[in-house]
Amino acid sequence: MLAPTLLVAFSGAKFGKDSSIKLIHKQEQHKVEVRFDGQLFTSYLYSPEFKKPVLYPIKTQHSNQVTRGYPLEPRPGERADHPHHVGLWLNYGDVNGLDFWNNSDAVPPGEEDEYGTVVHRSIDNIESGSGKGLLEVTHDWVGPGGKPLLEEQATFIFRSSGNKRIIDRITTLQALDEKVSLRDNKEGMLGLRVARELEHPFDEPVLLIDESGRPADREVVDNEGVSGTYLSSSGIEGTEVWGTRAHWMNLSGQIEGEQVSVAILDHPENVGFPTYWHARGYGLFAANPLGQKALSGGQKELNFELAAGRSTTFRHRVIIYSGQAASDSELDQDWEQFRDTF
Repeated sequence: MLAPTLLVAFSGAKFGKDSSIKLIHKQEQHKVEVRFDGQLFTSYLYSPEFKKPVLYPIKTQHSNQVTRGYPLEPRPGERADHPHHVGLWLNYGDVNGLDFWNNSDAVPPGEEDEYGTVVHRSIDNIESGSGKGLLEVTHDWVGPGGKPLLEEQATFIFRSSGNKRIIDRITTLQALDEKVSLRDNKEGMLGLRVARELEHPFDEPVLLIDESGRPADREVVDNEGVSGTYLSSSGIEGTEVWGTRAHWMNLSGQIEGEQVSVAILDHPENVGFPTYWHARGYGLFAANPLGQKALSGGQKELNFELAAGRSTTFRHRVIIYSGQAASDSELDQDWEQFRDTF
């Protein structure tokens, strides 16, 4: 269940014109749909075949997808790479020496023992409502032998506010019967793989999905419809944001003629605040507070540990702005509201 402070935040925040937000648990399909005024916004997917639970797809007010379809639902013209980049997720590249981040069905045979899996254990609470909805779940971070290393309590709060759709993800990780080390690693932590339209244009050839839904036979240079641009709260733009620190990061572009901004907000109570950004022009948009050496070029280092029984909580907000490129001042205001909510 939500901690008391989160219950206050959930019941008390004000977000303008309310939508009817309904969460529908479809057990046989291993998912919970999140609908805003009857329209699908996202789904929590927890198939036992997945290497971690994800939110997928994530849609704008006008039903355009801000998430890449591959590998779940490949769409022609998008990149065929990094099959572990699925929707919106949270995991890490070095947990007691195990790689949770890169685990996927593409792991070569015989190398499975190098990877960990985030396993959905239970859905603990679902609430629908006017202007907000709530999903609480429990995950286990397990090694290749099935032994849990971490218990994760994850709370998702879904809200609407005018032309904004908002996801809060509050994640508490607790070490179980032994110390857990999350050693400094580039691959982490809150990740979002965005649609092709939100990538930055590239001059290099890339491998794209063809009309049959499969990777094409050869790489091509094709920037049709590609319009993404990063901007950080530190004033850094474009692909230069990678490896920098900021309390929010915004990615703007156009999808099917709709101006869209996708922002991820970091919270000052998170370990490693302000987070480093593992944000790539090819469509990976990730906040990594723990990979400081890897992302700072060796200037900083953080080898984070949890003693047995100890926990830490990460708070993140994702905002989808429809019909606009969000301004710095609006993002600053939204970040301050997020800071003061939790």
